[in-house]
Amino acid sequence: MRMTGYPPIEEHAVIGDLRTVALVATDGTIDWYCPQRFDGASVFASLLDAERGGSFRIHCPDSRAKQLYLPDSNVLMTRFLAPQAVGEVVDFMVPVDSDVTESPHAVVRQARAVRGRAEFSLRCHPRFDYGRASHTVTIVDGQGAVFDSPVGSLTLRTAIPLASDGTGVTATFALDMGQSADVVLEWNTPIRPLVDGEAEQLFNRTLTYWQNWLRRSRYHGRWREMVNRSALVLKLLVYRPTGALVAAPTTSLPEELGGIRNWDYRYTWIRDAAFTIYALMTLGFTDEAAAFMDWLEQRCQEAPGDKGLHVLYSVDGNADLDEIVLEHLRGYRDSKPVRIGNGAAGQLQLDIYGELMDSVYLYNKLAAPISFQLWEALSRQLDWLAKHWEEPDEGIWETRGGRQRFTYSALMTWVAFERACRISRQRGLPGPTNEWKEYAGRAYRFVQTAAWDPVRGAYMEHPGSSRLDASLLCMPLVKFAGPTDPRFLSTLDRFGEELVSDSLVRRYAADGSDGLHGDEGTFNLCSFWYVEALTRAGRVAEARLVFEKMLTYANHVGLYAEEIGPSGEALGNFPQAFTHLALISAALHLDRALG
Repeated sequence: MRMTGYPPIEEHAVIGDLRTVALVATDGTIDWYCPQRFDGASVFASLLDAERGGSFRIHCPDSRAKQLYLPDSNVLMTRFLAPQAVGEVVDFMVPVDSDVTESPHAVVRQARAVRGRAEFSLRCHPRFDYGRASHTVTIVDGQGAVFDSPVGSLTLRTAIPLASDGTGVTATFALDMGQSADVVLEWNTPIRPLVDGEAEQLFNRTLTYWQNWLRRSRYHGRWREMVNRSALVLKLLVYRPTGALVAAPTTSLPEELGGIRNWDYRYTWIRDAAFTIYALMTLGFTDEAAAFMDWLEQRCQEAPGDKGLHVLYSVDGNADLDEIVLEHLRGYRDSKPVRIGNGAAGQLQLDIYGELMDSVYLYNKLAAPISFQLWEALSRQLDWLAKHWEEPDEGIWETRGGRQRFTYSALMTWVAFERACRISRQRGLPGPTNEWKEYAGRAYRFVQTAAWDPVRGAYMEHPGSSRLDASLLCMPLVKFAGPTDPRFLSTLDRFGEELVSDSLVRRYAADGSDGLHGDEGTFNLCSFWYVEALTRAGRVAEARLVFEKMLTYANHVGLYAEEIGPSGEALGNFPQAFTHLALISAALHLDRALG
């Protein structure tokens, strides 16, 4: 068990290979890692149970730690500052689509002494299958160690002399200034000696890959470093083999310490992926958008005509994501339950068609013409939406308190049919545009009549509700309302009075009507949407101050979780795509407004 217990969520950075990621704490511990794919079973999960989860730590004892990414990359450096020495651990994973001929599922860790004689400690204790599978340890002199379990094996390749302590291995070693020692942790590969220079070659290729990728960005405005970091995070959340994008690479990090709002986000939400593609396209990263369009076309082709799309899928397109509780894990700081799978997969969330069609429209406009096959598949989805858009649903926030006719879902219904009409008109693609215009008009009128409360002077969460909903900050973002439309400006004022605290925005009042007990933090996505809404409304000075304040809530390497807690701490899964894509969009619009 780590002497420090559970580090704060924000005390982490992330590395990845475009298939999965590892979270690395500032004390040099990998405390979350699922080999092969984002939603695979963990081998390191001490973030969710310090005793049973498993971890892999390399650090310099009795030192202070600092952490940074190497410039324009996802290569991480953790520096250990001791009184008489400075040691560094460089962590990375080799991207699957780099120029490396064979790209194994590997985590590379390089220990270096940069000043004095640095003392290092190594401790690797995997726990296979979320800690449910036993394993054996075999040390091979001069080559490393092999951890074997019924579900797979880990090979720790290193020349560092290792000792077994039962279920793991340990080592202490010293390096003089300029010396280094390498460790390569691989999944399901035979052990073999680590060749001199092998890790350094992987390091150079990985660093070059990330720096070359980021050079494609078209953004050169203010806050470029934060925008670039957000783009690099979003790229890490792409599952390269299929083009899918996950909402976050972790599960069950709590939205309230000790609460029950702990969810598994290691899946592809149609909504989140569509927003992510929009953010990457605006920066010039169209390859990721093209890969996602291929993935999306497959989901549309597979969807039964009488059911429509699922809300979320696994990275390979599977929609059977039963939500189960891992009772044997204590949860982050005793925040149970720990869940894998997500019951929201069976929900009805009608808004996804709006986000989907908006991203397709923008891809067709900014990247490349969509294929006729995709257009046909999307048209079938619009046929389904036409029959069901007036039904109550669970909405964007995936409430578990019963279905309602959420205003945001109607707003996005308008987006879906309006964008379909635009694509058809611009490309000459066939479709029942008169019918689509009618459905768009009906959805528009529903929002303006049933959802508008003239007494409150605001659009409400759903007709008859007394609750505000920050998702409606999207109205000018999707061109539903002009940014200075009197009704929207009035709604914006109500948000400022009731949902905004300084720069932080709540999704809605925590009154229990979402079917869940307890509270949650403020929602970073909504905070950055608020910045963009203020910007578009002409309140640029206010927007800039809110934006600058929000930047202070990023962690030490520029990453955000889903929410911000009462003391400014990170809450929820980490890092979260929603937050970083909204940061990019807010920065672009605010920079443009500032001129």
